[in-house]
Formats: sequence, C-alpha cells, structure tokens
Amino acid sequence: MSNTMTHRQSELLLNRLEALSSGPTRQHLPDGLRGIEKESLRVTRDGMIAFTPHPRALGSALTHPSLTTDYSEALIELITPAEPDASLTLERLDDLHRYVYASLGDEMLWNESMPGLLPADDEIPIADYGTSNIGRLKTVYRRGLAHRYGRTMQCIAGIHYNYSLHEEVWRRLHADEGSTATLVDYQSERYLAQIRNFRRRSWLLMYLFGASPALDTRFLRGKPHKLDAFDADTLYRPYATSLRMSDLGYSNTTAQAALHVDYNTLSGYLDALSTAVSEPYPPYEAIGTHRDGEWIQINTNVLQIENEFYSTIRPKRITYSGERPLHALASRGVQYIEVRCLDIDPFEPTGIALETARFIDAFLLACALDESPVLDCDAYKEANANFASVTMDGRKPGLTLMRDGQPVTLQAWADDLMADIETVGRRLDEIRGGDEHARAIAAQREKLADPERTPSARVLREMRENGQSFLAFALAHSEAHAAHFRANPPSAETMRAEQALAAKSLAEQAELEAKEAGSFDAFVAAYRAYTLNRFSV
Repeated sequence: MSNTMTHRQSELLLNRLEALSSGPTRQHLPDGLRGIEKESLRVTRDGMIAFTPHPRALGSALTHPSLTTDYSEALIELITPAEPDASLTLERLDDLHRYVYASLGDEMLWNESMPGLLPADDEIPIADYGTSNIGRLKTVYRRGLAHRYGRTMQCIAGIHYNYSLHEEVWRRLHADEGSTATLVDYQSERYLAQIRNFRRRSWLLMYLFGASPALDTRFLRGKPHKLDAFDADTLYRPYATSLRMSDLGYSNTTAQAALHVDYNTLSGYLDALSTAVSEPYPPYEAIGTHRDGEWIQINTNVLQIENEFYSTIRPKRITYSGERPLHALASRGVQYIEVRCLDIDPFEPTGIALETARFIDAFLLACALDESPVLDCDAYKEANANFASVTMDGRKPGLTLMRDGQPVTLQAWADDLMADIETVGRRLDEIRGGDEHARAIAAQREKLADPERTPSARVLREMRENGQSFLAFALAHSEAHAAHFRANPPSAETMRAEQALAAKSLAEQAELEAKEAGSFDAFVAAYRAYTLNRFSV
C-alpha cells in the first residue's frame, strides 16, 4: 500500500512541476517569499540570562518591525522582511545580528536552542512592553504562560521559517485543475494540503537539522525525565536530534496534549482554535485571572490566544492593526505558512545556514505540490509519534517509523522523500541557473548516509572531544559568533538607518501611550469578546 501511494504521489508531483515549469509561471516557481524569525537569549559572559532591559538602541519591542522580544525581556527576536530568495533573507538576518551586537555592550546572544544558566524560575524576567493597553496585554499573556507552563520552558529558543508560493503558481494550478472554488479558497486548501504533508514528513527536518541533543541538568528543575547523564552538569540522549522539540518541550503539556487540530479544512482549523481560545480549562480556572489586584492571565481557557498553540507549523495571514490571527484567516484565507520546529544551528553565526534554507525551500515546495491525503485521527497520531521518535532517537541505527499504518525504516522513507525533493531542487536550479539547491540537497543526503554528519551528532562529538559540558560547548560557540559580529560591524549607512528605525519605534510607542484612552479592564473585555461568530465556539 505504502509503495503504491508513494509512487502515485510522486507522479502527481511530477505532473504539477511540469505544468508550472512552462509558460509565464516558470519564472515565478522559485520566487514566492520567505522570511526568518530567530530567537536568542541575551546572556552575560558566563552564559547567565541577562537581567537588563531590552537595549534602548534596539528601539521599542512593541513597535519595531524587525527587533522585538519574545517571552522574556532577555529573549530577543530578530525578524527579516519577506524576500524572493533565501540568500537575501540570510543577508538581512546577518545585518540584524551585526546591528544588535553593536548595541549589546558586554552581553552576547546565546546561539543554542536550549538555554544556559537560568535563575530560579520566578526570577526569569518577563518581557515588558510599556504602559499602553496592547503592551500590557502582551505582558499579561506572558504572565499567563508562566503560570501555565513555568518560565523556564519559555526560555527555549528556535528559528521560525515563513514561506509562501508566488500567487501566479496558485492561479495556474487553480486553472489547470478546473477548480470550482474561489481562488482564495483554493489557495487556502492547497496551503493546508502542504501543511498535512509537512506534518507527515517533518521528522526528516528533525533528523537533518535537529541540534539540541543535550541540555544543562539544571534546566529540568529536578523534574522526572528519560535522559542519560553525559557528565555531572549535562543530560542527553545518545541518538537524540532535538530535545527542544521532544516531549520535554510543549508537545506534552496538559491542556495542549489533548488538542487535536483539524488541518483538513480551513473552517475545521478555525473551529478547533476558536474553541480552544473560548473553552474554560479547570486547572486554569483554579489559577484565576487576578492575583493581588493584578492581571495574571488574559482568561482561563485552554488557550489564552491563538498563538499559545505550540504547533510545528501554522497557516498564517498578515493581520491588520488590532486584528486577531483567526479573523485574518477567516476573512482573507491562508497567505503563507510558518515552520516552527527548526533548532538554532550552533555552528552558524546567524543560527541557520543558507544551505539549510535552500533545502527547506525545496522540501516545502515538494510538500505543496504532492498529493496530500486527509489527516484523520490515526494519521495525526502517527505523524506525532514519528516526529517524537526522531527527536529522541533519530540517529539510532535501523530506527523504524510508521507510514500509513505500516512499519518502514527511517532510511527507506527518507530515500523516497529525498528523490522527490531532488526533483524539485533540480527544477528550481534549472529555472534560476546554478546548482545551489542540488548542492544543498546533496549535503543532506550525506547526513542520511552518515548520521555523524548531522548537527546533533556534531554537538555531542565536539563535547566529547573537548571534554565540554553542554554549557561550556554553547558558551564557546556563542563567544566565537559574538567575536565574528563584533569584528564585522555594520556600515555607517546601515547604522544610521537602523538608529532611525529604532528612534521611530520608540516615538510610536510613546505616542500610543500618550493618546490612549480607556481602562485596561475594558480593553481586555473587548479583546476577549472578539470571537469568531461565524464558527461554533
């Protein structure tokens, strides 16, 4: 059954690829847009999370388009604009790092997904977005996360890869396939099909790019675990690829563990998420929304807001000011996808290599163009189990996964997937000229042939060879990357432009705080009432 399905899928992929490679669509096939959001903890020279405020030189975390914070005041997020080529995306990410380092003083960015030294859980600083109602709401949401999951968990960092196909690609497929759906609905359907394929296949990304096989013992705060001792200060799994994405992260949290999200239709997805943000959860009701007269969470529902859903991938749509993500999707359809499972690459100064981005582009395009069966309950569970297995034991010799209810070795399935990805990569190279995608894919083939080439294996090997703990390893690489960026500061022109952008964002925050009227309680009430009436909640 599985082999037949794989062959049929590949045939459809080839047909679509052929159709899109002719006529005016051809030049648009590689275009699309991709952007990166990279999280990094600010740390002191010993690897301890910084307790200083977000540097004023970086502007306002509330209003700056490219430099903000995530959970913690110390967790910087660098956001690139959407670009038609991955090389431009990586250039912009590099520029942002240079500017950040020009503004950090003695601090540096922790270039690892798992944190280094942390204080007691309740001493980890929560991000502060000022006194405006929206700023206060963002902070209250983070207080809620602290009560639900603990602050330590929120210090895990990663890379989000945003990706879209050029709209001409969707128009061509819509016409060729004689779809009776509107173009907007067709595009949403196809992005969800891409997401379903991603969910089935994303274990491959964990094998190839997972880079968190070890962590500092103190991170677990004495909680039970299934890890081995690497040394006195480090826990690991010998064949792990990404402990960040394992059940040590968010995938097994109480309320979210039971959350089955529908990726088969947009209305089903919206329905599941709108229910989760509207349905009370008894343990969170027990926490309440106030303590000592202060807001401590937005509400007591399964999710406070849509973004609390910790999925490996999300359908997205750019929102208008004040608009909730679910409303944007409901009114205007899916515009792009956000891949959320990539670890920071500790061997790369920016946390991601161009080679990685090229492979991901080909991988995602293959997911978009291939047949994509419905992800029913069994398939959903199977995908989750495969993903979890690879995060914990991905490099284990002979590891077996389940494909369509049948056992298959990781290697055999990976070979099938790589054949399709290679076909896509060759076509992208033919159109653009050059061989960048082919080389990027060949490099991943080498990792499949030799697991020791994977970043997770490289991390453990370097730690062993140098007699390093996880903390010492991560500190050494973070220091090296800091030295790299400090030795290559931004140009005077870039500095002026970034300083102007920072000043503008600070002025925007100040203006927002000065003119805003209405109480915070009323603001929260209005926000909570802002529900998707067209869907059941």
